[in-house]
Amino acid sequence: MAEKYRLALITGGSSGIGLALAKELAQEGTDLCLLARDEVKLAEAKQEVQKMAARDNQIITTLSCDITKHEALAETLDAFVGENGLPDLVINSAGVTYPGYFQELDIDIFHWLMEVNYFGTLHVCKSLVSGMIERGSGTIVNISSQAGFIGVFGYSGYGASKYAVRGFSDVLRSEMKPLGIQVSIVFPPDTQTPQLDFEDPLKPMETRELAGNVKILSAETVAKAILKAVRKGHYVIIPGIGGKFFYHLTRLLGNLTYPVMDWMVRGAQKKKNIESNRKSK
Repeated sequence: MAEKYRLALITGGSSGIGLALAKELAQEGTDLCLLARDEVKLAEAKQEVQKMAARDNQIITTLSCDITKHEALAETLDAFVGENGLPDLVINSAGVTYPGYFQELDIDIFHWLMEVNYFGTLHVCKSLVSGMIERGSGTIVNISSQAGFIGVFGYSGYGASKYAVRGFSDVLRSEMKPLGIQVSIVFPPDTQTPQLDFEDPLKPMETRELAGNVKILSAETVAKAILKAVRKGHYVIIPGIGGKFFYHLTRLLGNLTYPVMDWMVRGAQKKKNIESNRKSK
């Protein structure tokens, strides 16, 4: 029988994968807390999730908070836990992206990506893990990206932040497992979310060409795959066949991954030059 969670906290719960996960859990009767910054989007997400609730007395609540501000976040989460109890399931889905050529990206973008994607994940875990240790149970799911296990052209800022989430999760898994706490990391492919819509016009042509080789999944498909794998106790979770193929390919090829990536980039740049020459005629 699939594990039922009493209470789940989802950061980035107002849209994308986070919202899709909330809807899936709502249908199972899980009490939910959606955490994000935008109060308007949170209110809209809460209404959507409430429609999926399995119980009349099911709790669907929201927290408007900035995960990059550790002290304020910790106070908010302490108050929430005091009123509602400690979550059984914590999903760190909040994340941002900003692709571009390294030399053209402003240094502030790198700090922003790291603050949200890495430190935001760290801050949430730091605020809640002590309670999980004291209780002796809990599940933490950190969302990385396929750019978190392979260096993708155009993602110097985003990829670095998602690699950081991977490294942190690897260590956290090792430390938490003996204490009865499960940690999982997710490497989703391109997923149809507002974030994908935001980044699409910013992508260098090479990045767009490389991304064209991977099927875009719906947020609902990704959410279902995540929860299924989490319940099986999997640490590494890769929704979609394409993502699994690239993950295992990088492990199989090792350092040969780099010349393969170089070959793919050269192909993209060749196509870029052909299109540029065609337009100039």
